[in-house]
Amino acid sequence: MSYVSEQLEKLAKKNPGQEEFLQTATEVLTSLEPVFEANPQYQKMALIERITEPERQIMFRVPWVDDNGNVQVNRGFRVQFNSALGPYKGGLRFAPNVNISIIKFLGFEQIFKNSLTGLPIGGGKGGADFDPNGKSDMEIMRFCQSFITELYRHIGPNTDVPAGDLGVGGREIGYMMGQYKRIRDAYDGTLTGKGVGYGGLLGRAEATGYGIVFYAREMLKYCGEELAGKTAVVSGFGNVAWGTCKKLTELGAKVITISGPDGYILDEDGVSGEKIDYLLELRSSGKNICAPYADKFPGAKFFAGEKPWGVKADLYIPCATQNEIYLEDAKKMVANGCKFLCEGANMPTRNEAIAYLQENGVVVGPSKAANAGGVACSCIEMAQNAEHLVFTEEEVYAKLENIMVNIFKQSVAACEKYNLGKNLVAGANIAGFVKVADAMMAQGIV
Repeated sequence: MSYVSEQLEKLAKKNPGQEEFLQTATEVLTSLEPVFEANPQYQKMALIERITEPERQIMFRVPWVDDNGNVQVNRGFRVQFNSALGPYKGGLRFAPNVNISIIKFLGFEQIFKNSLTGLPIGGGKGGADFDPNGKSDMEIMRFCQSFITELYRHIGPNTDVPAGDLGVGGREIGYMMGQYKRIRDAYDGTLTGKGVGYGGLLGRAEATGYGIVFYAREMLKYCGEELAGKTAVVSGFGNVAWGTCKKLTELGAKVITISGPDGYILDEDGVSGEKIDYLLELRSSGKNICAPYADKFPGAKFFAGEKPWGVKADLYIPCATQNEIYLEDAKKMVANGCKFLCEGANMPTRNEAIAYLQENGVVVGPSKAANAGGVACSCIEMAQNAEHLVFTEEEVYAKLENIMVNIFKQSVAACEKYNLGKNLVAGANIAGFVKVADAMMAQGIV
């Protein structure tokens, strides 16, 4: 049995029931087999055992009072996974399905995603099983204040710098920032994703979506094709999907779908102009449904309870949540002549679906590479706060594009070094891992 297989077996026994974490660990570690064969010192220093075990896991209760005066209690998490490259960096997710497995999967992915950016940040993730949908502003404020009242003691500008994620936008970051500042009596830029008026980064809201499209453009270019003129199926309708739709349209592609928990929208005229702006209205409504899009734009069709993966397109970009693409979805894509899939959400494609797509010639851009633009701009916001400067939108976009192009180049270089063809999933895993591994080797057994 190989070192990787042996450690995956031990990991499964050690983390029973943590399906999402074991899924991403399997996807990453199996692609690292050639790296461990070429670098036996990594095995000698037990790098898999160390990198798959978080440096610190924090779990805590979050009591708060709803608008009816009733006391509610949620569970909060922060997993500080790896600090070999810098302070822990990763978002906070508020969603009812948040548990330790989901936070660990997100944190583990974040290690390699952050490594790929080339910026000095380690990997971490956090959140709570709190559903902000349907809550009043006051309820959200009270929850956020209670959440940060516990978390504040574990974070700081040189220790751990959280940002937003699913369910945590500018409003939530603002409430947490205010409470953190109140407790610490410090304005130190510990939280990123802040409003532009109080230390936030111009262009941050679009960053993840724009970065995905920059990566997709490089992916198509590498395969001898252009993004302009392509049709794209996008899932989700939140911040990531919004930025993705904006940049795809700017670069000449045509977005024909968005989706939500209630179903998907097919708009063959293209999601562009005021339709893209309307995505922000949908998200801010707090209803978490996309059906109203079809009422507002009569040419669009709504398919209740369905996902858009059976719609024919040149490029598929899942931007909703983890594990939204199953094997049967991958088969529909292949049957429709799919050539490219670029992951926008974190781990949106199940391992068996990735394998099927790759076996059938589809080039897959992995999320840990393609959606790194968000955390890259969060790190740029950290630099802005530390230097007491304000970067222009043009400066931010230029930095973001450069980072995404370099991430793609790193992935390709790893593919070429290990004869992986166009397996960008393995290429990104290897490129992200090696940098962290070398830093861990240099820092000793800690």
